[in-house]
Amino acid sequence: MNPAFSVIFLTTLIGAGQGLFLALLASALGVRFGAWAALPDAFVASGAGLALALLVAGLGASFLHLGRPMRAWRSAAKWRTSWLSREVIVLPALMGLVALYGAAHLDVGGVLRPLAAWIGVLGAVTCIALYVCTGMIYACLRFLQEWATPLTVLNFTLLGAGSGFAVAALLARLDGLEAVAGFALAAVGLTLAGLLGRAASLVRNAGLRRTSTLATAIGIKHPRIEQRDAGFLGGSFNTREFFHGRADGFVRAVKWIFLGGAFVVPLLLLGAGLASGAVVWYVLAVMIQGVGMIAERWYFFAEANHPQNLYYQALS
Repeated sequence: MNPAFSVIFLTTLIGAGQGLFLALLASALGVRFGAWAALPDAFVASGAGLALALLVAGLGASFLHLGRPMRAWRSAAKWRTSWLSREVIVLPALMGLVALYGAAHLDVGGVLRPLAAWIGVLGAVTCIALYVCTGMIYACLRFLQEWATPLTVLNFTLLGAGSGFAVAALLARLDGLEAVAGFALAAVGLTLAGLLGRAASLVRNAGLRRTSTLATAIGIKHPRIEQRDAGFLGGSFNTREFFHGRADGFVRAVKWIFLGGAFVVPLLLLGAGLASGAVVWYVLAVMIQGVGMIAERWYFFAEANHPQNLYYQALS
């Protein structure tokens, strides 16, 4: 497939925003069970504000690949059958809950504060639902064998949560809070789990047995079928949208870049931050993981081989 950077930024930004919001909710749970001291209301509110900003930025990026953005509201019409429509509904709902959760911690009058726990619970459920909706947009496409696996949903969840907890660790370190260790350890665990999940998907996809061939495409059972002509000289929607046009060497390089940038290097940097407490390690971990996540998502889309490429890719 040909990766659209608007979708790449959409999925990476909202994934990190969801992860940051889950980190804030996890901290509230940790306080309830005595794992660490309560976080300042200003920190929770600012963290919720940043999570909301990431969600809004992701939603804004999604408009860049729409032909007619003014008709975007129609994408929610097929919610009974479309995971995309469900995502379009769940995302704004989560944005509203994140805003309410942040406002509850700055509620001087005390109107929303008693409801903060319930808002958090509903927000956590909505957050997980959004991970599922986003992942299932791709996992439900059976003809794209690289995506049609539960690992797609799992990896969207783990990668988004891991990056969000890393951002929470950075924010806690900048504010000098003791919770930085808890956030960082959770980020390490989620990033390591994400590495294992992503490695499993790479191994699976490398061993895929293609269900579509030239013979099945044209309905002729013959041991040797050879393509001679594309039927036209210029490009088309098919050649532009369903194949990335990059050399195999470039795609392999991106794979190693995202494995290092999204997983290995951030793990080392977070470990250095836990050991030394220096803020620079957390800053580098978030920055490098952000770049690595973009590379990972590009590879995720580029790796998917649309069946129509049996015909067009060879001539692209």
